[in-house]
Amino acid sequence: MLTTPTPSTIPRLSTDEALDLFRNASLYELGLRAEAFKQSIHPVGSPITFVIDSNVNYTNICNVDCRFCAFYRHAEDADAYVLPYEVIAQKAQTLLDAGGTQFLLQGGVNPNLPFEYYTNLLRQLRADFPNLTLHAFSTSEISFMSQLTEKPLSWVLQQLIDAGLSSIPGAGAEILHDDVRLRVSPKKINTHGWLEVMEEAHKLGLKTSATMMFGMGEQDWHIIDHLMQIRQLQDKTGGFTAFIPWTFQPSNTQLEKLPIEYHATGLDFLRVVAISRLVLDNIPNIQSSYLTQGMKLCQTALQFGANDMGGLVLEENVVTEAGVKHEIASVAEAVKMIHQLGVPAAQRDTQYNILKRYN
Repeated sequence: MLTTPTPSTIPRLSTDEALDLFRNASLYELGLRAEAFKQSIHPVGSPITFVIDSNVNYTNICNVDCRFCAFYRHAEDADAYVLPYEVIAQKAQTLLDAGGTQFLLQGGVNPNLPFEYYTNLLRQLRADFPNLTLHAFSTSEISFMSQLTEKPLSWVLQQLIDAGLSSIPGAGAEILHDDVRLRVSPKKINTHGWLEVMEEAHKLGLKTSATMMFGMGEQDWHIIDHLMQIRQLQDKTGGFTAFIPWTFQPSNTQLEKLPIEYHATGLDFLRVVAISRLVLDNIPNIQSSYLTQGMKLCQTALQFGANDMGGLVLEENVVTEAGVKHEIASVAEAVKMIHQLGVPAAQRDTQYNILKRYN
């Protein structure tokens, strides 16, 4: 009989142990172990959570040219844009009207925008929508702001905080190994750069998420190395609230013709969710993103160590550009899906505080 362990009785996985489990354990064994560990953090009866959010891309102009991205445009492209504040504010109001709390702002690395654009945008949003969580800017964007201003990351981040920034999403991690990054995004900040932005943010009290996008031809050990680097930084700072893995969506990207054996399957996704729960023993929450994986696979992952289904987004553009066609779920649909697992559902905020419970 599988007993539910407590954190103090669960030995921490080493890199070699984690790699061996990931490569050789059956999917059933991984799922059982991940669920047992999840219950040591989120006991039986704890709700599966979700946040109501909106992912607004204030610009699609980017000079980083990631080979896995279908969203970016160059400034001279006919469909390149920078959204006016009035449009962004309308989207924020729509989120509030829908009972949402998390306003996620991301764009490309747009060389035509001055640093003041970002601080002014945050100040205007904070003044007009004081109750929204401004969950904004990727590590690449923040690193670019540091280069643009010729100021340290800590200065840039403090200016953003003073302007109203609430937290930072984990976007831009992809695979935290430069062998992979140089192949798929050679102009993007390297592994050290991503970790450095996150560490500086944590030092200033900003909470962030961490992510992984896999299925781009990386090796098993790249995935484990990625997890270990996240765990090591979390040991140091305690600033990550959640980890969010998802599979690369190749349609309309430069990697669209990547050999089929490199593509991640639904089973691969479940294995990654499970091993993430087991390795990241110091991060409280693992998300199962329904938007990239679909509701059925998301529901299954909630039995493989994940305890959160991510955002019920009112708007999303990046994965949509890559050909993902999953329907955006309503609160009623999310609650029904969670209740089918025999557990309560709850709406949360960005910091995982429960706002409304559905028993």
